[in-house]
Amino acid sequence: MNNPEISMVDISNKKDIIRIATAEGKIYLNSITIEKIINKEIKKGDVLTAAQLAAISAVKKTPELITLAHPIPITNINVNFNINKNENYILCTVTVKSIAKTGVELEAIMGVMMGLLTILDFTKYLEKDEKGQYPTTKISDIRVIQKIKKDEK
Repeated sequence: MNNPEISMVDISNKKDIIRIATAEGKIYLNSITIEKIINKEIKKGDVLTAAQLAAISAVKKTPELITLAHPIPITNINVNFNINKNENYILCTVTVKSIAKTGVELEAIMGVMMGLLTILDFTKYLEKDEKGQYPTTKISDIRVIQKIKKDEK
């Protein structure tokens, strides 16, 4: 059996334009965990600051982590967290901007995923039940919510 040829998509004929993508995702946590995050009472430190830095780092490392992804010059990364105390989740939103030949959707999604994973890492000791399981902890709804392409003029 022969393997098909594998190569990056050739983008050399595409024009460098402004590309912006925004992605979001949620992490559901226990209400006690949410309160401890708000009150900065987590053992490892400030959860949302650490998650913000992890998200930014992940955006920049996307081509190292996703096979055949193009390295893209990132010009801006914005990471936001919104806490929903009524439904016990934190919404992570990442917007990535570049002037490039290809889009930044993967980078935005990667930022969201790493931001949410960092929140889980910092809080998992609070989320475990008596059997060491995570019955209410859930990362979900990761998606691209906006993609923009525009010529510089």
